[in-house]
Amino acid sequence: MPQGSSQRHAPRPSPRPSPSPSPGRRPHRVAVIVDEGTNPFEVGVATELFGLPRPELGLPQPLYELTLCTPTPGVRMNHGFFTLSGVPGLEAVDDADTLVVPGRPDNVVPRGEAVLDAVRRTHTRGARVVSLCTGSFALAEAGILDGRRATTHWRWADLFRELHPKVLLEPDVLFVDEGDVLTAAGSAAALDLGLHIVRRDHGAEIANAVSRRLVFAAHRDGGQRQFVERPLPDVRDESLAPLLAWAQSRIGEPLTVADLATHAAVSPATLHRRFRAQLGTTPLAWLTGERVALACRLIERGEERLDVVAERSGLGTAANLRARLRRETGLSPSAYRRRFGPAAGEPLRA
Repeated sequence: MPQGSSQRHAPRPSPRPSPSPSPGRRPHRVAVIVDEGTNPFEVGVATELFGLPRPELGLPQPLYELTLCTPTPGVRMNHGFFTLSGVPGLEAVDDADTLVVPGRPDNVVPRGEAVLDAVRRTHTRGARVVSLCTGSFALAEAGILDGRRATTHWRWADLFRELHPKVLLEPDVLFVDEGDVLTAAGSAAALDLGLHIVRRDHGAEIANAVSRRLVFAAHRDGGQRQFVERPLPDVRDESLAPLLAWAQSRIGEPLTVADLATHAAVSPATLHRRFRAQLGTTPLAWLTGERVALACRLIERGEERLDVVAERSGLGTAANLRARLRRETGLSPSAYRRRFGPAAGEPLRA
């Protein structure tokens, strides 16, 4: 979701050409490096997002083709819970369109040179490099984060700054998208970044289908806070869930923050505090994000008229739709339709 003016927001570079599968075209190849001590959860996240078949989508080919690889045979993962064997070595990264580097807890111990070399050569040839949780330490050790924005788990932020002062660390966001290098914060944020990547590659409709399969929130923006305080209510449940469900069913209507506050029977100031505390964003940013997501789905389903998309999504005008969509995706509505629409065609009509 877009963030309000008072909240830091990761600018989105224009996405690369879509790797969406089509007849005669191979799926987008993802390689995941599993090193000594790697956290199994992040490996599982990458496997779930990029390795499972999606027959419910009815596509001619898988969205992605996943390969796990290790620097040595028989790698023991975190605490020795699992040992991974029988997978390719690090040469597998040379065929990958995207390289994923999960985290591990022993971040004071440098990564092996073989892993760092695999990261460097993948980045040098122009493939996308993604870190999950403290996998950002490996990217920083490889030197590909110097002078760039990145994030990591909040618990390791001070150590990261100490070891890698040239990196522009943003410790209080879920993920950072720098185009060819993307970094996620804690383990759960790996799911947020993974769905963001699916959305960037294949559009909102497919990303929503994948999130439903995961039974996970379809879209938490990277600029939201990693750690949100949730004090126990003194008397009554002040969860925003009922309000969000009510607003989502009316997202195409001209809802305002005042309307949300009225429905919740609180003042706008109180509503703002609750959104900050429970979602790490503002009511206006949340409303706008939901409207942009709906606009993307309408375009993907074939609606060509900009004014209709703007009206039905609650964004109001074609000019506002253009501005919001470009901010979120780096694409104009016409470019978004060419990339994610049901078929290539004429530019959207205003």
